[in-house]
Amino acid sequence: MHAFTEDPLAVGRYGALEGEDRSRQFEIIALRRSKRGLIARFAGINDRDAAARLSSVRLYVPRARLPDPEDADTFYHVDLLGLTVVGSDDVPIGTVCAVHDFGAGDLLEVQPQGGPSLMVPFTKATVPIVDLAAARLVAVIPAGGQEAPARRVRPVSRLPRKGGGHACG
Repeated sequence: MHAFTEDPLAVGRYGALEGEDRSRQFEIIALRRSKRGLIARFAGINDRDAAARLSSVRLYVPRARLPDPEDADTFYHVDLLGLTVVGSDDVPIGTVCAVHDFGAGDLLEVQPQGGPSLMVPFTKATVPIVDLAAARLVAVIPAGGQEAPARRVRPVSRLPRKGGGHACG
């Protein structure tokens, strides 16, 4: 299992995990680190065959169980997904459909009304306004070549996507 939390073992402190469709819950009864992530033992999963059937199941911590972000520039992936993206001129650009971290900083994947998705660096320069209450954010092209400080994103614990590629289409 791969946990996308600051402390990977913290996933065990949030209670039962839910499947992507929320139809099943998975109570962690044992959790330890391994070279490739975490090894979890779930209540009711008592043999290798039952565990193997879970290998492609995405597991989530329900948002209500997560602590509030510690500052105004920290966000959970789940809070950004679905936000309307507008330009500094308030013209709609698209919708946030995924958040990626390929190692050089967080990227928002934005799906416009038509065409391929766009990758937007999630920095204060390119995303100066995130208004969760209004379900929107403002994206602009950075002026000059100066980098702004990165915003922090705290992803919800989940299993990784299979196959790679863009999440939005």
